[in-house]
Amino acid sequence: MQSGQIMVGAHEGVYVIKMVGDVRLNLCASFDDFIDSMFQRDDFTDVVFDLHGAECVDSTTLGLMAKIAIRALERGRPKPLALSADEGIRHLLDAMGFESLIEVSDERRDLAETEALKCESPDEYAAREKVLEAHRVLMSMNARNEEAFRDLVHSLELECDPIGKPSARMH
Repeated sequence: MQSGQIMVGAHEGVYVIKMVGDVRLNLCASFDDFIDSMFQRDDFTDVVFDLHGAECVDSTTLGLMAKIAIRALERGRPKPLALSADEGIRHLLDAMGFESLIEVSDERRDLAETEALKCESPDEYAAREKVLEAHRVLMSMNARNEEAFRDLVHSLELECDPIGKPSARMH
């Protein structure tokens, strides 16, 4: 399986997030920073997820996709569009309950030029925080996700508690 990469670009306020290969947690801290900067832009109008090159998208990445969709909808923007012809990825989006947040199409489109998101590996604590946030978003989408991720979120909450941080234990 091809190592994952997230490519980003924009054209006239439409932001393109292209996922390639096996997109996993190690990309998520930089992806989350990009999300914040994207929503701070005055020209933001819409988001398109190009998943045609994705082989696998993990649940943390899905949680960040949901975060984008929720924030876009809160701003009165249309549902983001996800492009994928891969039945496995389309089934995953459906099973997670994305139909209320995004439109899915199997068409291919000429989109804005994209460039690789510069991804720096987060430290272990920051990575857990991103995983926790992403899974909380997934849980908020529907009861099935809430049940599926409850134990993981509870475990991460315990790990992310400031009392559990190594620096807090040393003082």
